[in-house]
Amino acid sequence: MRVAVDVMGGDHAPDAILKGAINALPHLDADDRLVLVGPRPIIEDVLRERRVDDPRIEIEHASEAIGMDESPVEAVKSKKDSSLVRMAVLGSNKAEKQGLKRADVVLSAGNTGACVSAATMHMRRLPGVHRPGIAVTIPSVRGPLVICDVGANPEPRPLHLAQYAVMAEAYAQHVLGVKNPRVAQINIGSEEAKGTDMIKQVRDMLRAMPGVNYIGYVEGRDLLEGTADVIVSDGFVGNIMLKLAEGLASSLYKAIFSEIFEHSPELGMQLEPVAKALFKKHDYHEYGGAPLLGVNGVCVICHGSSQAKTITAAIRNAKQTAASGMNQAIVERLAEVARVVEPGATPAGAVVGGAGRADA
Repeated sequence: MRVAVDVMGGDHAPDAILKGAINALPHLDADDRLVLVGPRPIIEDVLRERRVDDPRIEIEHASEAIGMDESPVEAVKSKKDSSLVRMAVLGSNKAEKQGLKRADVVLSAGNTGACVSAATMHMRRLPGVHRPGIAVTIPSVRGPLVICDVGANPEPRPLHLAQYAVMAEAYAQHVLGVKNPRVAQINIGSEEAKGTDMIKQVRDMLRAMPGVNYIGYVEGRDLLEGTADVIVSDGFVGNIMLKLAEGLASSLYKAIFSEIFEHSPELGMQLEPVAKALFKKHDYHEYGGAPLLGVNGVCVICHGSSQAKTITAAIRNAKQTAASGMNQAIVERLAEVARVVEPGATPAGAVVGGAGRADA
C-alpha cells in the first residue's frame, strides 16, 4: 500500500508532519511505501538529522505550499506544484499518466478547503456522488459516532445531505464495524414540526431510502449519549459541533482534575492514570484524520493543529480504511437508493480493484 503525505500542510508543518510520518513506519508492512510530498531538500535534511534510512520512504518533490489562509480554489488552480496538489495527483488516475505510481491513500493537515478542492478536482468523485463530505469519528457513551459533513460543504442541497447519510453509514459499517448503524439528523428539536424546509426534505428522503436505519432528529445534547451512530449535518453546523466538542472535552477534564488536585493532591495522584486514559480516549489527536467520503480513492484530512501523534494515528487508521472496501459499498448503496430519490439517475459505473476504488 502506498501512502502519500502532504509534508507542508498544517500549523506545525513540516516538522510535526515529518515526525509523525516517520513514527508511523512501524505500522507499515515491508511492501508498503510512505511517499513524502514536499521540498526535497527539507525532507532530506530532516531524514538525515533523525538518521532515518528506510527503503519504504520515497520523496515526491513539490516546490510550493498552500497556506492555511489562502483561497482554496484559487490556490489549487494557481499552485499546481504545491505539496497538497501533488499529493492529490498521486491519489488519482493522473499519476500513472505522468509516469508516477498511484497512491492508495493521500493525507494532509493543510488548508481544508484546498484539500477538498484538490481531491475533487484530481481524484474525482465516485459514481453517483454529488458532493464529497468529511466524516469525523468521535467517541460517545455507546461507541464511535460518525458526523458527516464537518466542513467540506457548508451550503449543501437536500440530496447532498441524504447521500452523506448513505456514505457515512457505509464508513461506520465497513471501517468501524458498526452493524446496522442508526442514522439521525442534527436539528433544533426532536419534534417533527421543527427544522428548516431542507431538514424536512432530507428527512423524507432518508425515510424513503431502502436499507437506511433512520431514527429521526437528534439535538446537540444527544450527540455524546450514543443516541445514534451516524449524524447528518451540513458542513457549517458540523464543523462548529466538532470544534465545540473538542474544546469542551479538553476544558472539562482540566477543570475537573484541577479541582480534585486542589481538594486532595493524594486523591489526584491516585486518579491521574484514569484521567490520562479518559483524556486519551477523547483526544482528537488519537483519532488522526477524517476521510473525505465520496472521492475516488482514500483522502484523509487532518486537523490543522495536528501534532506528530495525530499524523501517526491518521496513517495507521487510513490503512484500515483503504483495505475496507468502503468505496465499493458506497457506489453500490448510492445506486440502490438513487432509484428512490433520483429516479432519473444514471446507474453507477463499474468498480475496479485497488483500495476499494471505483471509476469516476
